[in-house]
Amino acid sequence: MKNFSAVILAAGSGARMKSSLPKVMHKLSGKPLVEWVIDAASTLKPDNIVVVLGHGAKIVEEYLSGSNVKFVYQKEQLGSAHAVMQAEKVLKNYSGNILVINGDVPLIKSSTLLSLMKNNEKTNSAVTVLSAKVENPFGYGRIVRKDGFLEKISEEKDSNLIEKLIKEINSGVYCFDKNLWQAISKVKQNNAKKEYYLTDTIAILKEFGKKVSLITVKDEYEVKGINNRVELSQAEAILKNNKIKELLDKGITFVDATNVYISYDAKIGSDTVIYPGVFIDKGVSIGKKCVIKGTSYIIDSKIGDESTVLYSYVKGAVIDKKVKIGPFAHIRQESVLKENVGIGNFSEIKKAVIAKNSQVKHLSYIGDANVGKDVNIGAGTITCNYDGEKKHQTIIGSKSFVGSNVNFVAPVRVGFGALIAAGSTITNDVPSGKLAIARARQELKSRKTCK
Repeated sequence: MKNFSAVILAAGSGARMKSSLPKVMHKLSGKPLVEWVIDAASTLKPDNIVVVLGHGAKIVEEYLSGSNVKFVYQKEQLGSAHAVMQAEKVLKNYSGNILVINGDVPLIKSSTLLSLMKNNEKTNSAVTVLSAKVENPFGYGRIVRKDGFLEKISEEKDSNLIEKLIKEINSGVYCFDKNLWQAISKVKQNNAKKEYYLTDTIAILKEFGKKVSLITVKDEYEVKGINNRVELSQAEAILKNNKIKELLDKGITFVDATNVYISYDAKIGSDTVIYPGVFIDKGVSIGKKCVIKGTSYIIDSKIGDESTVLYSYVKGAVIDKKVKIGPFAHIRQESVLKENVGIGNFSEIKKAVIAKNSQVKHLSYIGDANVGKDVNIGAGTITCNYDGEKKHQTIIGSKSFVGSNVNFVAPVRVGFGALIAAGSTITNDVPSGKLAIARARQELKSRKTCK
């Protein structure tokens, strides 16, 4: 395929979003709209990606500053052709094709963009337009055909009554060859909105004797622009439903698929069961034969086979197989739970490694810790990891037993097979095999009786 560059139009304010954010920075499944479009184009390895900024330019540019994109600016919003004109300073001498995409079509697929560009090359066209057939074409430019071929694109405000009945619409996605700049220089503002329409280049290129063509997208949702929060919500539903269908086909069970949220990038193994109320956010991998139940929230985490998460919050954790979490547990970032670990109700784990077969069953906080194998940690245990300035680590050796209501004042180390008596506050290291008791001796004194 011929080399290409992408121009992404992201200058609009998105007034109908009723937000201080520029439209393209509103998030779909945790990712700004414009990033979805950039990712779709990036998959095809363009020579350049040029993003046209306008309203909220600083916000968009700051977010994309680490990306391999170039920025140009449309200081006045004078139409789609005027927006594309701003990219000429970057691409004027570029000889490859130029893919133009609106920055508010997050569901566009890389495969669709590839088909568009291949058609342009195969048919030796100066431009190929991506169209879609919709039930309600209001607001879109209509595809006007003659003898089956693209004659022109008529914008909503400029369409006559017959053209308004056409249900094939312009998606706003195009593949141009190098004739784009010559054609765009001829665009005038002779329309109802007094703007420079990119669609006018179709007629201009035909006047030049160039070939124009179009292809029709199979799924109209791919080119659905996001103009308000209703449409944003609809796009979320499409993403979620597509993902759930994909997972159902792979052998995952949803007890109530209408009452869960599953991110577009979730990876889930077969025979896993997802119960109502579960929220699986981005960056999650779940193994086979797992159970995720109740109002559990999971993000940026890996969960191994045959593990269970019950009514719990898991973020940035690595969880091995056959681990049981919850109910009502909080597993925080940089926690690693090894095989067959149990984290019970109202326990919190933070930046801790808990080795195979160890149990933290009730009402405990284990932070900045390294817990060995086969350790039992009793209810109410706390690793006191913060001295007001720095965090310190607690190390508990394998096969140790920690009684209820124990405080470990870090930094402190407990050896192999130690026993920590209930109610102890441990401030010094405990050698292997020793019993540590750190509490005041119980005393009994006479009590004055009440009259």
